[in-house]
Amino acid sequence: MKEKPKPRFFDHPSPIEGKVLSRREFMETLALGGGALVILSGCAGWTVPGPGVEGGKKMYTFIAVDYVKCTGCRTCETVCAASNHPLFRDGGYRSDLGNPVMSNIRVHSFNPDVDAPVTCARCEDTPCIHACPVDPDPKTGRRALFQDGELGIITNDPRRCIACGSCVEACAESSVGILAQDPATERPIRMCTLCNGDPQCVKLCPYDAISILRVNADYPFYRMSAEDIATKLSKRWYDVTA
Repeated sequence: MKEKPKPRFFDHPSPIEGKVLSRREFMETLALGGGALVILSGCAGWTVPGPGVEGGKKMYTFIAVDYVKCTGCRTCETVCAASNHPLFRDGGYRSDLGNPVMSNIRVHSFNPDVDAPVTCARCEDTPCIHACPVDPDPKTGRRALFQDGELGIITNDPRRCIACGSCVEACAESSVGILAQDPATERPIRMCTLCNGDPQCVKLCPYDAISILRVNADYPFYRMSAEDIATKLSKRWYDVTA
């Protein structure tokens, strides 16, 4: 009798038939059985709701990911970059082209096989804004980094920013860790714009893995780094630590 080939590190025995499943099949089995860690509850149209209060808790507009559906294809990075940082070609800006390096949503891939897209969570206590050492403007009360009132978008004022990197450090220490410094200007980049109310990553994800939700600070995976997300998913899917 020939020895059965050993399954790869991302293969799992089916709990029903005892056969080897691929990662995708395994996650689909979990989803059907209600065992997957999913933070997606559907997207009702493309109108992005602003911050508010429900049930006594402050609510935030959040780009949520269904990690069972996500394949790590990085389409979200491409369309985000094309929408927010279009390339200049032939005398004009091309909205159909974008450098994924400039994307405001970042897909982190881990071994075992976990893909964790993350983007700005617009945190309740806005650690990035509080870390900004620039004095608040006497008229607006805004520092160089501030939060837009309508959608809760984190915005940088390049005229006042001193490119110190304090906001980037604060984001890495207490939140998602999405902020970075522009290599050319050293000013902060990768603050999600929600595409002015029409988030392209949500609209154009080929697997419907991304949604826009209103959540409170207790929502699963809200404000978690890619590493922490991968650790939880690896433990759940593979019974190992990423």
